Amino acid sequence: MKELNVGLIGAGFMGKAHSLAYAAMPMFFWPAPALPVRRTIAEATESLAEEASRRFGFQRYTGDWRTVVEDPEIDVVDIATPNHLHAEIAIAAAKAGKHIISEKPLARTSDEARAMYEAVTEAGVVNMVAFNYRRTPAVALAKKFIDEGAIGAITNFRGTYLQDWSADPDSPLSWRFQKAIAGSGALGDIATHVVDIARYLVGDLAEVSALLSTFIHDRPLQSGGADSLGTTRGGDGPRGPVDVDDEVMTMIRFTGGAVGSIEATRNGYGRNNYITFEVHGTKGSIFFNYERRDELQVAFADDPGDRRGFRTIYTGPAHPNGSALWPIPALGIGYGETKIIEAHDFFTAIAEGSEVSPNFRDGYQTALIDDAIVRSGETGAWVRVPTVEAPVAAGASSSRR
Repeated sequence: MKELNVGLIGAGFMGKAHSLAYAAMPMFFWPAPALPVRRTIAEATESLAEEASRRFGFQRYTGDWRTVVEDPEIDVVDIATPNHLHAEIAIAAAKAGKHIISEKPLARTSDEARAMYEAVTEAGVVNMVAFNYRRTPAVALAKKFIDEGAIGAITNFRGTYLQDWSADPDSPLSWRFQKAIAGSGALGDIATHVVDIARYLVGDLAEVSALLSTFIHDRPLQSGGADSLGTTRGGDGPRGPVDVDDEVMTMIRFTGGAVGSIEATRNGYGRNNYITFEVHGTKGSIFFNYERRDELQVAFADDPGDRRGFRTIYTGPAHPNGSALWPIPALGIGYGETKIIEAHDFFTAIAEGSEVSPNFRDGYQTALIDDAIVRSGETGAWVRVPTVEAPVAAGASSSRR
């Protein structure tokens, strides 16, 4: 079984999730497509990197991400940094012939995303964007039902991603509130997950009509390097400006004729990680709530009238990826399992020299959708979404094994 050396850049929350996935993936998916070797981890300083290497089980550490990219022994570069570093790292890694997985959003702007997409296409390396929520077995089951025609032709998609971690105006000024680092606020941070699910289930978006709002215009400056995600209060010290959106709402027209809406906020008291979607078709409906992620609710039009309504399916061994996870339905799927499935699919693509989805093309398309949403919010008009152009270079998806 082939081993692939991983270089992870960034040791925060996402670095922990990815490290767990690399360690656990062969335990769940055996025989594994390839064995991830946690070779090198990079952080902002040598001391932070050393601590992360011990915590996350990496053999080596460095305070300079370029060391990872330039190391000929590294096969995979994993980008788990704040958004402003994604493009530079990914382009350098592609030029060095590394396979790349990047956290979402792919980039701060569509121009950055395009450059990243062009770099991996030219290099012919396997590439992936970590929109892991589509790996939830219930979401994959919804996709299976839709593809089988179980609910007929899709007429409507309604999606939400609601959180409350930034509702407190005294929570610290995370980098996620700073446009120069994040690119956008709730739009890029969480709405993109729903955009990805909408594209996964229904298809491409044709045009949008959006409203973006900022409710809290300044926050206490954050002390220390860790991103608190609203778990602490900033106190009475200096405050800094917030220059991104707190909430986004958009109506959607899909290229296939369906309509829908997406809403995302990080300021909704009482909502934790409330990712939902409801899909209506000509033969039935599907509903999902990530806070009850072992469940998929379905309703079919041909059910007898005296028993028509939503029924609950608890995902388990009979469903997508179920045989690799837990032996009985509803035993409990967590965030970590979605990352384990994501790692399996990524390493399978590397081993087989195939493509994986969502890839940098999908990330670029999502960035174009984000741009259209922002323009619509500024103008108050419906804005058409451009389609990603054909690849800039021909060839197999992976020229390097």
